[in-house]
Amino acid sequence: MPWIQLHLTVEKRQAPLIERLLEKLGALSVTLGDAADEPLLEPAPGESPLWQKTRISGLFAEETDPDRLRNRIYEAVDHRIGQSLEWERLEDKQWERVWLENFKPMKFGRRLWICPDGQRPQDGNGIYIDLDPGLAFGTGTHPTTALCLGWLDTQQLMGARIVDYGCGSGILSIAALKLGAREVIAIDHDPQALDATRANGEKNGVLERLRIYHSESAPDIGKVELVLANILAGTLIDLEPVLAGLILPNGRIILSGLLGEQVEAVSAVYAVDFDLLEPTCLENWVLLEGNLR
Repeated sequence: MPWIQLHLTVEKRQAPLIERLLEKLGALSVTLGDAADEPLLEPAPGESPLWQKTRISGLFAEETDPDRLRNRIYEAVDHRIGQSLEWERLEDKQWERVWLENFKPMKFGRRLWICPDGQRPQDGNGIYIDLDPGLAFGTGTHPTTALCLGWLDTQQLMGARIVDYGCGSGILSIAALKLGAREVIAIDHDPQALDATRANGEKNGVLERLRIYHSESAPDIGKVELVLANILAGTLIDLEPVLAGLILPNGRIILSGLLGEQVEAVSAVYAVDFDLLEPTCLENWVLLEGNLR
């Protein structure tokens, strides 16, 4: 079957956020390229420069509803970016598997490993998560997910009830369960994410402790000790009352998915109910931890 590919042209500073948006909307792959024939000189070590005008391309499955996708993009971006939106159809290829050819076992913290199916690191010690992300976002390769996994590896989660809001592939839910959590409630608005979370939960032998719900039909789950929310900054701001209402007194929240320049706006909203700790940063992406008052 053919596939849908869309293209957006953005300013360099906007590229990381648009890349993240397309991933959260279910893109199988996201690529960045030059939109204005601008040469890039050899970067210094550790630098990842982008073009001043960057063309971002997202690949989606054929069954993706273009109108729904277009509306979601228009809701999230400046109208000038939306006007640059272009579409094309591509012939069949297992695009969601192409990038997996370079997906190798990755270690987070002291003991947590994310492994593609059938692969194990040479180091035989650790806690392993076998992952097939399918069409859902979340492999650990993105800094926002990496920040959350690194944080989880440092925590004592034994016996905890946790909400993973915006669960994607279920990677954070499964990590928390393998690190000792008693139960994780995984919530997402995307049916593909729910399917991926269920499949990965079963693959890792934790499905019996994993409750999976669509955000519009989740039942009353009571209050939990910890909420994980790896979502875009605007959605985090909108969800503050919902997420705060899920947490026990003195419980914690982890917020990820925001860029450095968005920390102030998100912090201002969450500071109403939470005592926030110093941000943790990785490649200009930020993790915020807060304790409910």
